[in-house]
Amino acid sequence: MSLQVSGLIAGHGRVKIIHELDLDVPSGSVLAVLGPNGAGKSTLMMTLAGLLPRLGGSVAVDGHALPSGRAVSANRAGLVLVPDSRALFSSLSVQEHLSIARRKAGPTVAEIKELFPALEPRWQVAAGSLSGGEQQMLAIARALVQMPKVLLIDEMSMGLAPVIVEGLLPVVRRIAESTGATVILVEQHVRLALEVADQAIVMVHGEVTLRGSAAELRLAPERLETAYLGGDVVTAPERN
Repeated sequence: MSLQVSGLIAGHGRVKIIHELDLDVPSGSVLAVLGPNGAGKSTLMMTLAGLLPRLGGSVAVDGHALPSGRAVSANRAGLVLVPDSRALFSSLSVQEHLSIARRKAGPTVAEIKELFPALEPRWQVAAGSLSGGEQQMLAIARALVQMPKVLLIDEMSMGLAPVIVEGLLPVVRRIAESTGATVILVEQHVRLALEVADQAIVMVHGEVTLRGSAAELRLAPERLETAYLGGDVVTAPERN
C-alpha cells in the first residue's frame, strides 16, 4: 500500500504550482507535508486524489500507475481524501455518513467507536450540530470505512483548538500502524505533526526545500525555519 510520486507537476489550468515533486511513502507510515500558506500543499492533495489533472509526472499505488484527473479511479485504487472543508452533509447523522460510505469488510461500528469514543453518544446527531472536533473525527471515520490504501488528510487542525489537535493527531499514527495504510498529512502544527510522522517534507512555492525523518527534523528547528523561508535545503542534518 505504498505511494510513489515521480516528477509531479501540478497546478490549476496552465498555472504550474508544484514543480517536479518526488515521493516514495511506504505502507503503514505517515508523511507530514509542511509549509507556509500558498506552498502548494492542498494542490498536491487534490492532485493525488484525482480532483485536479496532473500537468506532468506520475502517481502510483503499490506500483500501479493511476490515470490523471480521475477521482473515481483514484478512489477505487484506494486513495481517500479528507479535505480541509471536511465536506460533510449537515443534515445527515454520524451513522448515516458512515453507512453510506462504508465498503464491505470496512471497519465495524464498534471499531469506529473505539477509535473515536467521543462519537458514540453523538451517533444519531446531524453533522451540522457536531462540534468542530467531532466533525473532524467523523470526516476521518468516513474515510476509514472506505478502507483506504492511501489516506490523504488536508489541514486536519483547521479551525480547531490546539488541545483538540493534540488528541486527534495520535489517532493518525494509530491508523497507519493498525491498518497498514500510507498516510499523507498536511498540517500547520509543525511540532505536533513531527511527533506522529515518520518522514516530513517542507514545501515552499511548490518545491521541496527540506525533507528527512521526522525525528531528525524535530532536532533541527533552525533548518525548519530556513526551509519555511525558502532556503535551499534538501535533506535533514545527520544526528551527532
